[in-house]
Amino acid sequence: MIKQLKRNKELWDLFTRKEEYTPLTLDQYGRFPYYLSKYRNILEPEVSKFLIENSLKVEYPEGNNFAVCLTHDIDAVYIPNWSIMFSATKLLLTQHQIKSVFKMLFNKINKKWNPWWNFKDIMSLEEKYGAKSSFYFLTLDKEDLDFNFKIEDLECEIGDIVDNGWEVGLHGGHNVYNNLDEIKKEKERLEGVLGKKVIGYRNHYLRFKVPDTWELLSKAGFGYDTTFGYADMVGFRNGMCHPFKPFNLNTNKDIDILEIPLTIMDYTLFSNYMEQNMEGAWEIIKLLIDTVEKYNGIITILWHNTGMVDEKLKIYEKILKYCYEKGAWMTSGEEIWKWWNKHV
Repeated sequence: MIKQLKRNKELWDLFTRKEEYTPLTLDQYGRFPYYLSKYRNILEPEVSKFLIENSLKVEYPEGNNFAVCLTHDIDAVYIPNWSIMFSATKLLLTQHQIKSVFKMLFNKINKKWNPWWNFKDIMSLEEKYGAKSSFYFLTLDKEDLDFNFKIEDLECEIGDIVDNGWEVGLHGGHNVYNNLDEIKKEKERLEGVLGKKVIGYRNHYLRFKVPDTWELLSKAGFGYDTTFGYADMVGFRNGMCHPFKPFNLNTNKDIDILEIPLTIMDYTLFSNYMEQNMEGAWEIIKLLIDTVEKYNGIITILWHNTGMVDEKLKIYEKILKYCYEKGAWMTSGEEIWKWWNKHV
């Protein structure tokens, strides 16, 4: 397949992300954004389409036609004090909900009152549709940017996730994507809490450098990465809706790690990037699911635990229901990594 792809220069350049090797500029987080790419047909997996048309055959468990890789980045488990005070004041002044305000103010004392401490709720919802997922945890220190929790304090919750058959992976800190020693340090810290080897990875803020980050993750001993998607746009960053081994144009060799490319992030849809309302977001999500099904692929969805509230929670369940009714295999990155290495 690679030989066939190499003969198509445009698709080969897209697949390898050649334009990212020498970027003229990057965004404020050192990322190569969609708005700088010359490849605008982001909602069509052009490389996967080519491979399928040239005899790529993919089979999934129980004869499913496509798969959904469900993932959650755990950036925070405690609501910041400023957010608590703002929300509590709003509830008190506009809705006079004294009981809700009380729960919000004391959510750190009783975790049942904390809407972000929702690992069990997420697993119960997914189990309802025969699905499992991956939880990627930050392992930051107090002095680190975006520190919200100490990973050692979540040992019981992490153990419960794994004991139930879901995956725990590493959510690398801001600058870890570019530092092998820091990647190893964070990986070892999570493994110490988890009591087993960590297989999966995604970097915070989707910070990533092609092809360097793949090389570092391979050297650190990860089995797969699922950072590779745009923060400012949903879709198929290198035209792939299938897992793949990245190719390093500098060394002219494959990199020994599996990339399960990210397709949809909740913040991308609802933040200043795409600014979708619920109806618009669902139409885009549905289009991408249908497209991946058409090409016998895998769609990777990132829904933060902090986004599992109100209308966004309803959208997530709508995704699960829609994919369940289509007969998709909905599972974790680790399970996809195991299956792909064994069967493809």
